[in-house]
Amino acid sequence: MTEKVTGIVISEADYGETSKILNLLTVEKGLVGVISKGCRSVKSPLCSVSQKLTYGCFHVYYKEGKLSILKSVDVINTFSLIRKDIVKISYAALILDLAEQVYKECQLSEVVDVALAGLLKINEDFDPLVISLIIELRYLDYLGVAPVLNECTVCGTVENIKTLSIKKGGYVCSACYDSEKVYSQKTIKMIRMFYYVDLEKISRISIQDDVKKEIRHFLNYYYDDYTGIYLKSKDFLTKLEKM
Repeated sequence: MTEKVTGIVISEADYGETSKILNLLTVEKGLVGVISKGCRSVKSPLCSVSQKLTYGCFHVYYKEGKLSILKSVDVINTFSLIRKDIVKISYAALILDLAEQVYKECQLSEVVDVALAGLLKINEDFDPLVISLIIELRYLDYLGVAPVLNECTVCGTVENIKTLSIKKGGYVCSACYDSEKVYSQKTIKMIRMFYYVDLEKISRISIQDDVKKEIRHFLNYYYDDYTGIYLKSKDFLTKLEKM
């Protein structure tokens, strides 16, 4: 039985002499593996759509728990701008890598929606680092370990918030501050904005580099302490930035 699922190719691998196995992250059925038969032939109608980052409606002969068979694709977006830039490609890979891991943990279709919204923004030339940070922060909510960003995690006050504490899981006020790293007030306010912002409605983002650096520092260590998720794509980005 042929079914239609909306999603994106998150990885591809050669299969046999002319085919590929594609892993899709879909809204309707989550992670789906499909065989794209004959797609490595340039004459195949599946050739151009059997690639990582293809976003569309996939018509598949669906087999639950097994590899399905790809029949055709109605392309929604090829993310052409992302494909032309190694930095954008790298952040897109990070987002898809993270989305896959988070979906495996929570099985929520919203994980797919957030990833797609972020990729569309990067393809519109928004800062890929900022978009990835927003997504990383949002995914902590789906993982059930979101930091407290509306009051002190220790006493509950909303006054005199001094810093973000990884150990204590969010905001800490001056009275409850111990020896945590002190983040700037701009970072403290911006990370809360990131948590509540609607990706689809963003029309402009302008953030200082030092603030982006601090938010990334917080999220990197927070993920290490609370999620156990390790991403090779993040290591590659770190090496790319040093080049």
